[in-house]
Amino acid sequence: MSQPRYQGVFPVVPTTFSENGDLDLPSQKRCIDFMIDAGSNGLCILANFSEQFALSDQERELLTGTILDHVAGRVPVIVTTTHFGTAVCAERSRRAQAAGASMVMVMPPYHGATLRVSEAQVFEFYAGVSDAIDIPIMIQDAPMAGTPLSPAFLARMAKEIEQVSYFKIETAGAASKLRELIRLGGDAIEGPWDGEEGITLLPDLQAGATGAMTGGGFPDGIRKIVDPFRAGRFEEAAQAYEKWLPLINYENRQAGFLAAKALMKAGGVIACDAPRHPFPALHPAVREGLLQTARRLDPLVLRWGR
Repeated sequence: MSQPRYQGVFPVVPTTFSENGDLDLPSQKRCIDFMIDAGSNGLCILANFSEQFALSDQERELLTGTILDHVAGRVPVIVTTTHFGTAVCAERSRRAQAAGASMVMVMPPYHGATLRVSEAQVFEFYAGVSDAIDIPIMIQDAPMAGTPLSPAFLARMAKEIEQVSYFKIETAGAASKLRELIRLGGDAIEGPWDGEEGITLLPDLQAGATGAMTGGGFPDGIRKIVDPFRAGRFEEAAQAYEKWLPLINYENRQAGFLAAKALMKAGGVIACDAPRHPFPALHPAVREGLLQTARRLDPLVLRWGR
């Protein structure tokens, strides 16, 4: 495995809306400031947990420019540029690089529940995106895509496609897959990362993960796990994981991408925690359970805007 340019905790930035569903850019900027203050080593925007599936192309451009301008180089930013079409994904990636992105994250081509392409076409897809840019590509290996990506295939792409060097592994058995990917890919693997809101964070770190892409509500808590582990204080990391796991679980299994926004609204970071229609709002009982779990841990998000 090669020395990574980017490592640590890179949470996903939620997209903030007003009650009527319009983008709320003042809240978006406050969200960014909070996430940096909470210790994020970097950020990821326009991901699934950013409700990218509910955004227009014009809104994507506006958010990319607004967020990268506001970050102003304080931390590196990964821009998700996923699209089924190779040319569209390549152009999105070019524009992200031009705006100042440090990396792009891309899922394999898929559409709906059944439309997939062959392994050969997946390879050509990532090669086409790579040819368009000069920054790393993170392959997002997530269940949503429904596309099997074996460790051997991922390692082959890392070796043969210039910009493919980071991998966010979110499938079942993530730790075993990370371990095998690192073994097969060698120095072509620059960034094997954990995902899924950190629900398997400790096993993934033990398998060799150098980064974690989690939800955006409590990067300070995730740092309490990742930092001691990277420093060799494994028992401290394990104890922190046990402490924060109930909140991680609440996000991963109950509140989903609305967890970060609910926490941010409760702490005065953003004005509204609603998703964009037609996705349903968070059930009040789920919100209260999330907040009760968070209050036991006193994350910065509940104090930042007060």
